[in-house]
Amino acid sequence: MKQTRDYYFDNAKFLLIFFVVFGHFIQSFNSDSNSIYSLYKVIYTFHMPAFILVSGFFAKGIYGEGYVQKYVKKLILPYIIFQVIYSIFYFYLYGKSSLTVDPLSPHWSLWFLISLFFWNMLLLGFSKLKPIYGLSIAMFFGLAIGFVDWTSSYLSLTRTFVFFPLFLLGYYMNKKHFEWVRAKPFKIGAILIFVSCFAVFYNFPDINHQWLLGSKPYDVLASSSFEAILVRLGFYLLSFLMIFCFFACVPQKQYFFTRFGKNTLYVYLLHGFFIRIFRSTDLQEAFTTPKSYFLIVLMAFLLTLVLSTNLVASLAQPFIEFRTTKMQKWSTKTSYKEKLF
Repeated sequence: MKQTRDYYFDNAKFLLIFFVVFGHFIQSFNSDSNSIYSLYKVIYTFHMPAFILVSGFFAKGIYGEGYVQKYVKKLILPYIIFQVIYSIFYFYLYGKSSLTVDPLSPHWSLWFLISLFFWNMLLLGFSKLKPIYGLSIAMFFGLAIGFVDWTSSYLSLTRTFVFFPLFLLGYYMNKKHFEWVRAKPFKIGAILIFVSCFAVFYNFPDINHQWLLGSKPYDVLASSSFEAILVRLGFYLLSFLMIFCFFACVPQKQYFFTRFGKNTLYVYLLHGFFIRIFRSTDLQEAFTTPKSYFLIVLMAFLLTLVLSTNLVASLAQPFIEFRTTKMQKWSTKTSYKEKLF
């Protein structure tokens, strides 16, 4: 059973990071096809919310020694390093007139690192509350932050509060909850819900996908405060539903991609360079027909696989984890193979 559970979460993380990469690829084609735009919105109902919930699930050791220092090193330092790297990258990619590094305004996908740090710090207080009280307070702040406009990009505070209920729910969950949702009837229902969700988005294309990003204030998204609260509540319910539909469909056995589920952080931080180059060149103009869109699936999958490999992880680890353990393991395996052949 222990192996099965480990395989299950590794499978879940790999599939989620694939959907992150794939979602970023197809974003360029949202205006070209209602089908692509609908698929994009379906993916965004669950991929980052599920990642956030899983992150909360594995954040159980909050009272361990050196907890704060651990997450400063694990999240804040890589955040600062990649803020600088992305600033330099954008400077050359877009031919900007000046190089600006702003640590208070996260570049693109780096919002997750700073928010993940804040979520873990918030646990120090929320973990002492009963789940019903903790989730209620977190939901209140998630709804209230929409009335504040200056937090939209500043340290990812809007997303931090909007998505914190998902992180907190994951913290409160245990493995039995995931075993329960994997029952066969739930899998059948999950597939039907995925199809239904796509159909709704397809038939109502005016549904604003920015609600799913959790980064915009209400005055940008809705016409009235009351309406905005109801819409955000509706998207909360949709995300909760779609998260558990996803986990109901995750396979439990070991597959060729299972072992790559341990390297999702590397994929998350590195894939942005390839996506930005893809968007800024004429390469995306080659994808103009429905058949060509299937190549995007293949591209996203291959990029996810490559960036998940131990070779890439060993090269990137010194900049992300400030360790070289993966490089040492890689060197050991290489030396062993050389001795064999």
